[in-house]
Amino acid sequence: MGSEILINRGPGETRVALLEDGALVEIYVERDQDQGVVGNLYQGKVSRVLPGMQAAFLQIGLDRAAFLHADDIALPGEGADVDDLELEVGERAPRADRPSIGQLLREGQELLVQVAKAPLGTKGARVTNYVSLPGRYVVYMPTVPKIGVSRRIGDEAERERLKKIVETHRQANEGGFIVRTVCAGLDEEIIARDMAFVRSLWAEIAGKAKGAAPGTLLYADVDLVLRAARDLFGDEVERVLIDSPTERDRIKALLEKSAPHLAARVQLYEGRAPLFEAHGLEQELERALSRTIELKSGGSIVIDEAEALTAIDVNTGSFVGSKDLEATLLKTNLEAALTVARQVRLRNLGGIIIVDFIDLSSPENRVKVHTAFVEALTKDRAKTNALPISEFGLVEMTRRRVRPSLGKTLTEACPYCEGRGRVRSRRTVCQDILREIEQQARTQPHGDVLVSAMPAVAAMLTTDDRGRIEALEEKLGRPIVVEARGELHQEVYEVCVRTKSVLP
Repeated sequence: MGSEILINRGPGETRVALLEDGALVEIYVERDQDQGVVGNLYQGKVSRVLPGMQAAFLQIGLDRAAFLHADDIALPGEGADVDDLELEVGERAPRADRPSIGQLLREGQELLVQVAKAPLGTKGARVTNYVSLPGRYVVYMPTVPKIGVSRRIGDEAERERLKKIVETHRQANEGGFIVRTVCAGLDEEIIARDMAFVRSLWAEIAGKAKGAAPGTLLYADVDLVLRAARDLFGDEVERVLIDSPTERDRIKALLEKSAPHLAARVQLYEGRAPLFEAHGLEQELERALSRTIELKSGGSIVIDEAEALTAIDVNTGSFVGSKDLEATLLKTNLEAALTVARQVRLRNLGGIIIVDFIDLSSPENRVKVHTAFVEALTKDRAKTNALPISEFGLVEMTRRRVRPSLGKTLTEACPYCEGRGRVRSRRTVCQDILREIEQQARTQPHGDVLVSAMPAVAAMLTTDDRGRIEALEEKLGRPIVVEARGELHQEVYEVCVRTKSVLP
């Protein structure tokens, strides 16, 4: 079984799932009221220049100011990284050879920028002055006069053929092009037509930028449905199954212009059960949001996504094996390596990721696990880098973060624990209350004491801690009344002293 794409268009929401050999490997969610901004171009205005950070903040019309690093400002005659993570392009000039941010920008200056990373948490969007406009077959870089070919096209003869095609149709004194993976084996006419399309798109954007006010949206990338057709739908995809006739027609219209041989693979889903439910994807989504993933062998992996990094722990669980201990641990680690690579891709985890594999005594076995892990990561379209397993069984890796992870997209911090994942225990809160009673009694020597707490905490005070409450009443010479209030947070309580008796 090859790859297939399932597209669910629901009320106010679009979901796209990529399956490989029947297994869910990527999921994208976009809501109508929360369209993504990655890839959008804005007319920005510099609000602050920070020499100490070699960066600047720009107002681009979003809620928070955007962040622009000095390395992301295009300089004449140099190469740059581009957004398409599978691509191979010229390197930037070494940082030491670049002008400082103060030489490049000043407050109040206006410039065209593109969103490279979406806003995340309290951080604004990260933007770049290196513009890249993706077509179906090529990416146009108007600020970088370079020609590159996707590193995933391994055949050298084909790489050279594609480079010559782009060079032939590239106009004098214009920017550069990157040949995407789907170009392999294509006719020259198709590639030239796509080059002309992205070139005309840039001409339109550049025209709008002249005289545009700061914060103006100059170009919005296409929505999720068309991005999926453009970026995910290649020859290796056997079919696209979509449950909306309108969206099916939009995809077919796009493909008829850019890849007519693929249009017949777009099919309308007409089953009685919802599309994702019929393919078991709702359960897979729930699994992708859970902290623990069970392995077929009986082991498990535990995934904790924090602000600065993601920690993944591998456990043997109930798996005891039938041979020696080292063989058991190796089998669990090898299974975990494939599962971790898939979960990292599925959950769209980015930044620093630490994987704590089970310790292996054999260096050869550690190499086997690392090799299996790196090989599994090669299927990921995002740029990854995994270091060898350390003596402690840890793999340190990085994965390019462009959009929020699946967890941050579909969930929000618990209002009860405020994202900590833990709350103070009832016992701890009871101890806090007992101390607070004594403190209040010292500051207010007369009056009854009224304690308000959530029902479970109040119950513990009146049962397990009844003796301590009575001892305090005797010590303070006044009654202590405990009331349960269901609206209170477990960690929240009130202790007050009232001169008028609170007893009935």
